[in-house]
Amino acid sequence: MTSREKLDVARQLAKLGVDIIEAGFPAASMDDCKAVKYAKRPRIHTFIATSALHMEYKLRMSKDKVVDIARNMVKFARSLGCDDVEFSPEDARRSDREFFYEILGEVIKVEATTLNIPDTVGITKSSEFGKLIADIQANNPGIENVIISIHCQNDLGLSTANTIEGARAGARQLEVVMALRCEAHVNGNLYTGINAKHIFLTSRMVEEYTGLRVQPHKALVGANAFAHESGIHWLCQNTYILDGMLKHKGTYEIISPEDIGLERTNEVGIVLGKLRSILLVHPCLVVDISGCHALRKRLEVTITVLFEEDGYVLHEWPCIGENPT
Repeated sequence: MTSREKLDVARQLAKLGVDIIEAGFPAASMDDCKAVKYAKRPRIHTFIATSALHMEYKLRMSKDKVVDIARNMVKFARSLGCDDVEFSPEDARRSDREFFYEILGEVIKVEATTLNIPDTVGITKSSEFGKLIADIQANNPGIENVIISIHCQNDLGLSTANTIEGARAGARQLEVVMALRCEAHVNGNLYTGINAKHIFLTSRMVEEYTGLRVQPHKALVGANAFAHESGIHWLCQNTYILDGMLKHKGTYEIISPEDIGLERTNEVGIVLGKLRSILLVHPCLVVDISGCHALRKRLEVTITVLFEEDGYVLHEWPCIGENPT
């Protein structure tokens, strides 16, 4: 993204109501440096890998050296006049537990204010992640004086579940993303004062600026997030009238698209299943529930009356071009 686009996204995130915006690596460009230089509530995020795999093959450092660097990073950030310093032990889940506790304890001593626990390769099960956060609190003196943060990757599709479990276990900062990757990008509204009506616009802005599109079935912000493709979703269970979604959208929508800033452009908003199409007929009214007006023009096919009740007649006919079952 350009510097201007990054600022646009930052302003939109502020409207969304997020508490903290991670600006990446300001040293990467002069414009980025200028953008964050005068932040009213600055924070410096420090990190170093702590798993044996990373220390041996990436860092080529001993445990003692890694601890020393972690401690000095936090101390240096504090010496710059920044009183809000975050520390992350990269690849926390695969780190030796005793060493992991040791390095967290050392950065607490030099006044790190936030400890971010990343599941860097998304390997952790939800029950394990919640226990990890609980164990950190039980085994680190002084932990009550810092904020526990979590950052859950989605390699196995568990980022949202892990974020929720981490929050339940005591994490107070949830690091999430918007649109770019399949992480827990809309979890924030469960725990913070997020202005949900800006979710859709923010997601679309990030998509437009980056050129990276979210998958159509992505929760809430995907193109098909509010599409219903099964005819069953239209059936009111204890009646013969196909009015589930028409009479009350809450029958199959737990969140209204309007709640996240998306206007409902198609009042019906549904595509029926392929096996059968259905038509609800009243003596004085014909309602094409499928939304496909072309079907009305194709009624030369055989129509079967399934039942008639209270003046309503339910008809059924085979889909054009398919063998009815």
